[in-house]
Amino acid sequence: MKKFTLLFFLLNVTFLFAQKEISGVVKDNAGAGLPGVNIIEKGTNNGVSTDIDGAYKIKVKDGATLVFSYVGFNKVEKAATSATINVVLSEEGGQNLQEVVVTGTRTAPRSNTTTALPIDVLTSKDLASTGQASFDKALQYKIPSFNTVQTPVNDATSLLDPYEIRNLGPSRTLILINGKRKNMSALLYTQTSPGRGETGADISAIPQDAIERVEILRDGASAQYGSDAIAGVMNIILKKNTNGGSATVRTGITGKGDGEMVGISINNGSTVGDKGFVNYTVDFSKVKLANRPGILSAQDESDYWGVPLATTQAFLAKKPDGGNVNGSPETAAAKFEVNGGSDLSENSKIYYNAAYVYKKVNSFANYRAPYWRTVADMPYLASLYGNGTAASYLGYVPTFIGDLNDYNATLGYKNVTNGWNTDASVTIGGNKQIYTVTNSQNRSKDSNGNFIYASDPNIYTGQTTFHPGGTSFNHLVGNIDVSKVLSDQVSIGFGTEFRTENFEVIAGDKQSYDGLGADSFQGNDPANSGKFNRYNVGAYLDVAVDFSKDFLVNGTVRHEDYSDFGAANVWKLSSRYKFLDDKFTLRGSISTGFRAPSLHQIYTEKSQSTFSGGTIAVTGIISNVSTAARALGVPKLTAEKSDNITLGFGIKPIKNFNFTLDYYNIKVKDRIVLGNLINGQAYFVNAIDSRTAGLDFVAGYRNIMLGAGKLALNLSGNYTLVNERVGAVKNPASVTALPGNQTVFNATQDALMFTSRPKFKYIFGGDYEIGKFNFSLNNTVFGPTKFKNADYSDPGLSTEFATKMVTDLGINFNATKSLSLALNVNNIFNVIPKYKITSDGSASANAIVNNPALLHAQDMNITFDGRYNTMTYDGFHFSQLGTMFNLSLNYKF
Repeated sequence: MKKFTLLFFLLNVTFLFAQKEISGVVKDNAGAGLPGVNIIEKGTNNGVSTDIDGAYKIKVKDGATLVFSYVGFNKVEKAATSATINVVLSEEGGQNLQEVVVTGTRTAPRSNTTTALPIDVLTSKDLASTGQASFDKALQYKIPSFNTVQTPVNDATSLLDPYEIRNLGPSRTLILINGKRKNMSALLYTQTSPGRGETGADISAIPQDAIERVEILRDGASAQYGSDAIAGVMNIILKKNTNGGSATVRTGITGKGDGEMVGISINNGSTVGDKGFVNYTVDFSKVKLANRPGILSAQDESDYWGVPLATTQAFLAKKPDGGNVNGSPETAAAKFEVNGGSDLSENSKIYYNAAYVYKKVNSFANYRAPYWRTVADMPYLASLYGNGTAASYLGYVPTFIGDLNDYNATLGYKNVTNGWNTDASVTIGGNKQIYTVTNSQNRSKDSNGNFIYASDPNIYTGQTTFHPGGTSFNHLVGNIDVSKVLSDQVSIGFGTEFRTENFEVIAGDKQSYDGLGADSFQGNDPANSGKFNRYNVGAYLDVAVDFSKDFLVNGTVRHEDYSDFGAANVWKLSSRYKFLDDKFTLRGSISTGFRAPSLHQIYTEKSQSTFSGGTIAVTGIISNVSTAARALGVPKLTAEKSDNITLGFGIKPIKNFNFTLDYYNIKVKDRIVLGNLINGQAYFVNAIDSRTAGLDFVAGYRNIMLGAGKLALNLSGNYTLVNERVGAVKNPASVTALPGNQTVFNATQDALMFTSRPKFKYIFGGDYEIGKFNFSLNNTVFGPTKFKNADYSDPGLSTEFATKMVTDLGINFNATKSLSLALNVNNIFNVIPKYKITSDGSASANAIVNNPALLHAQDMNITFDGRYNTMTYDGFHFSQLGTMFNLSLNYKF
């Protein structure tokens, strides 16, 4: 017995000493640690998973072999011959991947060529190479399906330009920061321009130097992420490097000698303790006004306003452009971003990010010529904007000043236990805008016909500055996401989200809203102001199955419940199949989606100055839930619903060449619009169904040896096959009953939503590296757009903008390892939008187009008598500023 016990003891000791501990880190080819990688001692059930940073430890027998496996990547086997084994996994097929995308699935991350969905990945270098001053404008010249537009008369829109993916408006693209929902802007677009009636997150507020990369999912993703993801998702991944910081000084000017820009940005990082990191960005910039008014004709002005020719001649001799200011407003901005995290243990960590942005914008309304706002009608103007005499009065131009504060922050906790990845986080975010109108007046009259604030010397205050109030929006979001790679074939993810939203209309001072209110921008009446809120709870389940290394199927279901309009259930199914040794890939998806009406659309009620019939008119927007809306038979808003189909393929016949082509077809039901004016009032209504279909393609050929240098070529594009209303307009009964076939969705509304977007957009460029130099040439082709305009005298007339190509040149010189200089000349051939008035072929429209005098009169209507001679009042498909020069100096720490 004693001998048996001793033998058993010796066997156990021998076994223990035969085991050894192996540790290491598993990374992708981009150098990022991969969490949740399965590591198995071959031939046994002994296994572990990597932690959040890709690290692992495992005890194995002497002479064992380790098998490393991860969904979407090739298996790797390593003999356990040393105490430390670090592994780099490549995507299936052995191709090097530049990024591991985390957008588009709630299970394990995948490479951007093994995902079943079309995803664009842009690095910080890609963004910087455009030479554009803001993030949204950089995307405009990198992503064909992304468009942004700058309106000619800005008002509050000067704080945030509308943008969109696949022509579906700013509110149907969801913006994420490190995978967490960013807050929407407080701004609701109400001008007669693309984006009317919608809102979106302020992506221009994000400092470019804080961005590591951007992942843009061009596919409906409501099932994965909830509301607002009908067109796609943009996930902005922040930098996390702890060394290699830099300072960048930027300056620029337009070819006209205005729009001067200066800015400085610092990005840096450091370790925090033994297991933490922090990366931060500080960015300050100022851009001066760039003005592009038309030169007015005295005869046209005389005819337009019905005043003597001598009157307009005298005014235009002093102000040839009519005093008008349009183009790009003066902007000052301060931006702060921080991203960090720290390991709590081998299997858990905390992470955080936060941002604060302040922007101040000075823009202008239309100039009030002295024969528009006349001393004869308003004698006090001679004192207010002259030297006390009618002869000295030359009119005035109201200014609009916007102060914007935008912030967001996330605090989260991640844990990996037995291969289960848990991510719990809380996100806050908000946007507040306060407005000021100067150089204006209130023209209201009392019951006796006297001007309340100016005509009576006893009460005249001389007030020219008004505080119209503003708007604010904030949200609080809680997320719990869980995922696990169950086997080599199956991974699963599920989670929940709670979100509360608050929207506030901030009242203005009495003089800004009383009567007609401040000239050009009326204030918020306290009766129409207030705070409004709601909450929603969502839950999802996501399962990905790799039936083989070639065949993937991913399915997601989601339930969402809102406190103000009810519940929504959506789903998504996507798949990918690779063959011919991974040289050819088929992929596709089918899904349903939804977009909740924003609080802005439900509760906004205000007076608004708009351009109509060649003049500026004060109209009203009534709240969708107001008594007035109920009296008009306007139904309460419901969620938009969508059906989305995507089908595409990719080819990679050789290592350095790739091509993808994707077809998409998106139907949106019960689409919410800010309706056409009905008896001077507008309101939001689920007015139409729409269909948008098109093609996206991306091609790249890199590492082409050319002399002593290396060339990379890229070609990408978006072509719209269909973008139109489907079926009849869903007018409220009260509108249907009106005479004259009135409708909440007329030809102008239709144009702003559909035909005013580029029919196609192509980007062709090349980068050439040689020695210390890098040269880039980028050509962006903006396809034609068409505006149907209510200001035309004939419904058969349209404004068409011609196809144009904008060419950008970039030169980067690496003077030393630490210092580099970059010169960008954007739009080197000074191409500006060009339009013409066209006929639909009807006899009445042809008669106008073929008569120069009649055609000129129509041109005066759409350009406000020539004040917007390059683009019309409604907008255009790319910048009218022409050539722009930008110089930057970057110093690496």
